[in-house]
Amino acid sequence: MAESNIALIRRPDDMVRITTPELAEAFIRDQIHSIQNQVGDKKVLLALSGGVDSSVVAALLIRAVGQQLVCVHVNHGLLRKGEPEQVIEVFRNQMNANLIYVDAVDRFLDKLAGVTDPEQKRHIIGNEFIEVFADEARKLDGVEFLAQGTIWPDILESENGIKAHHNAGGLPEDLQFELVEPVRILFKDEVRVVGKALGLPDSMVYRQPFPGPGLGVRCPGAITRDRLEAVRESDAILREEFEKAGLAGRVWQYFTVVPDFKSTGIRDGKRTFEWPCIIRAINTTDVIEVSVEHLSPELIERLARRITSEVPGINRVLYDFTPKPPATVEYE
Repeated sequence: MAESNIALIRRPDDMVRITTPELAEAFIRDQIHSIQNQVGDKKVLLALSGGVDSSVVAALLIRAVGQQLVCVHVNHGLLRKGEPEQVIEVFRNQMNANLIYVDAVDRFLDKLAGVTDPEQKRHIIGNEFIEVFADEARKLDGVEFLAQGTIWPDILESENGIKAHHNAGGLPEDLQFELVEPVRILFKDEVRVVGKALGLPDSMVYRQPFPGPGLGVRCPGAITRDRLEAVRESDAILREEFEKAGLAGRVWQYFTVVPDFKSTGIRDGKRTFEWPCIIRAINTTDVIEVSVEHLSPELIERLARRITSEVPGINRVLYDFTPKPPATVEYE
């Protein structure tokens, strides 16, 4: 992997925190100039997940180099409801991005069939994503740059030994790219301000944290398509109800989990044997310690009623009151 001179760039100690549209616009102007100088007339490749970091990088590069940017969006079947459609709508239809959409749902889910170990599932998802992305990269000519949504905390955590930061995400040796990392000196809150200034929708800019393996870690045990769909549909109901209740911007993270066991219930006077749905809603400042958001009884009752009546295969709704520690944020 070719070293990039941008890797030498560090956040200035006296850099003013980007908190206003004016500061964001100034940053955008500087980055457009920097990107154009670095890239010239060559193509840039970007794995566009739909998360805030990759979305902001995509929007910046579209402004800077237009059709020279090639975005690859891989749908591995583990995204939340409506997310692949939103990526296509925002970037291809609204921003006229050069977007390649890869439907790899069957490829991923077939590989995950019967796998119960959480680490093995993560390994399969990560490796398969790299393979799919590399397959698409090899089809393209003239690509010399790889854009990434690296942000300043990634750099600090890597330097402090908290977690490894792999610049190229483990791409094969035959793919030699120079890196383009336009938001690498920004904190997450600054990335959001820049994203807002670039015209990205709030649902992308203020997207809550979402694990790399997606809903795969919220479907404990061997992933089946029907239980994965139950996670996706229940999560959509939860997000809709939190939006209505004014909690969407106040609660740090909220999601549903559908574990791999069943219990007896009753529906239309007949016995059912279906899954429970666990709701988790939490707040934190550092993710080291996490507190639980206490919902109103009315909201919990509404969620229980909607999820059990609208999501096939679920006959119970449970609420997780466990902070971190002793629990972790995710179940896997």
